[in-house]
Amino acid sequence: MEKHKIAIGADHAGFELKEKIKNVLSELNYEVVDFGTNSTDSVDYPLIAKSVASSVKNKDPEKGILICGTGIGMAIAANKVKGIIAANCYSIDTAKLARQHNNSNILALGGRITDFNIAKDIVKAWLETDFEGGRHQRRVQEIKDLEK
Repeated sequence: MEKHKIAIGADHAGFELKEKIKNVLSELNYEVVDFGTNSTDSVDYPLIAKSVASSVKNKDPEKGILICGTGIGMAIAANKVKGIIAANCYSIDTAKLARQHNNSNILALGGRITDFNIAKDIVKAWLETDFEGGRHQRRVQEIKDLEK
């Protein structure tokens, strides 16, 4: 079975959840590209978001996961990179909809507010859900047009 590749990054508040999610991704046969951080020492999340988002923008790999305290800051920062649609998800439903309707290529999670078991299910749902296209394609294109 061919391994899929996924980028992951976290700040100090998301470090512990990142390490657990990396194990889940490995179990799901993903090759994980870790952009840091590598401890709970304070770091600036926009720099990590930029690294992961730039990688995803260049399709190497095509998807990424970012984790900070709430997921909000990482999503905001990643969405500043052209071509990125980062979705801050807090449930299985929001993860599925982020893929089905928005074709998100980065999942943002809150390390301080999301229980690991819920985060694990969110990650699985996000990875297993495809973009529906159709009427949603037009809307995703309208989002991309905002970058011009």
